[in-house]
Amino acid sequence: MSVALTFVAPPPGLAPLVDFVLRPLDGAAGLFALEAAADAGRRLFVLDASVYLPHYQPVISDEDVAVLGLRGPEEAMVLVVANPGQAGTTVNLMAPVVVNTATGASAQVILEGQDWPLRADLAPLAG
Repeated sequence: MSVALTFVAPPPGLAPLVDFVLRPLDGAAGLFALEAAADAGRRLFVLDASVYLPHYQPVISDEDVAVLGLRGPEEAMVLVVANPGQAGTTVNLMAPVVVNTATGASAQVILEGQDWPLRADLAPLAG
């Protein structure tokens, strides 16, 4: 089932778009296409961190929590952008997409002062 998401600010590289659809990909639990509502050809592939990266525990700033209207960690879904390539898939752990599961409010947040890589190889992380 697809879910409508509204970003509080356009994701980097996708301005001025803020309305997206999170569509699960068949046969891969926790893998999604994040598609622009106005143009499904403009999309990112994202992974549910709780499924693929259970040890990934980013700290979301109080400001980001407030902007997203999160009332507790149970309302937050953390997605990481996946970048498939010939040498394997990397994921951006420095700037996850955080979704308020109660409202659909979303943001790609920058984890300031945390030591997460911008491009981490997925295979060793998920293993």
